[in-house]
Amino acid sequence: MGRSRFTRWQLAAGALALALSVVSGDARAQGGTIDPQCMGGGTAGLVTRDACQKAIDLFQFVAPQLAGTLVGGSAVQGEHSTLRGLGHFSVGLRANAVRARLPQVDQHTPSVTGAVASDYAVDERWIAAPVLDAAIGIFRGIPFAGTHALGLDALVNLSYIPEVDRGDFSVRLPDGSLKLGFGGRLGLLRETFLTPGVSFTWLQRDLPTVDVTGRAGGDELDVRDVRVSTTAWRLVGGKSFSVFGIAFGGGQDRYDTEASAQVTINHLGPSVSSGVISARQELTRTNFFGSLSLNLALLRVVAEAGRSSGGTIATYNTFSGHDPAAAQTYGSLGLRFTW
Repeated sequence: MGRSRFTRWQLAAGALALALSVVSGDARAQGGTIDPQCMGGGTAGLVTRDACQKAIDLFQFVAPQLAGTLVGGSAVQGEHSTLRGLGHFSVGLRANAVRARLPQVDQHTPSVTGAVASDYAVDERWIAAPVLDAAIGIFRGIPFAGTHALGLDALVNLSYIPEVDRGDFSVRLPDGSLKLGFGGRLGLLRETFLTPGVSFTWLQRDLPTVDVTGRAGGDELDVRDVRVSTTAWRLVGGKSFSVFGIAFGGGQDRYDTEASAQVTINHLGPSVSSGVISARQELTRTNFFGSLSLNLALLRVVAEAGRSSGGTIATYNTFSGHDPAAAQTYGSLGLRFTW
């Protein structure tokens, strides 16, 4: 059977990765086995087996890049000390960008006679996402050696995804387009003229739950309950020198990404549907970063760069020698207002 006859299969297998890229360890290294949920019996199980496995592998490849875009480096960009207690707060707006590796899903048409291991070409490009956050002063801290220690701030993060309706492709947000994240910052040492500021942060950040539907030539892929959840802790130290500031930090990230999908093929004659494909990835990574800031009266302009690494991800298909769990470089540029 010719390539044109099964173009819809190709779109179905790739749609999960496409859907996640729009919204956007315990996983399985390249050379992995076929996922048991793709081993269904009968004609439908055989016909959809390769599309099922490719959809899962594309999800596993893309998922850590989505979570990395959400997390970035510092939880409170441009600040390395807690605020001065009640009545003080700061608001930040930044764009996080990662060096993404996007698989070229149109290069391989899924087989209808069983799973076949394919090698996907990868396109490397920068992708970015906006982040809005706030810090609210709770406790200034206790006096210690001419400064303050053990101050406490509450942290709030806001994620946003718009709904999309483009004919054969739609993105729906069943729980709304906004998602709040929460955390806290403990000031280990408040910055003074002579001493640096040192703080510890913990923050949970999620994306809104997403449902995606894609249709092509009568065939359909439903991707439901796409969830990206992250937790991150950071230890940050920094110092301001006149109007310039510098900070360095590190910590650990935990990603939990999941989705369910179902493929329905109509163009071959009678409809053939796969079972519900459940994909989930849990990954733990180490993160190090540094930042430079320009400190004005109420405004800070901050540039930050960092790198996250760690975890193991196994896939049945391969991606031109790219490890799905490869280290990821990121950067961000942001503004922070402090009162």
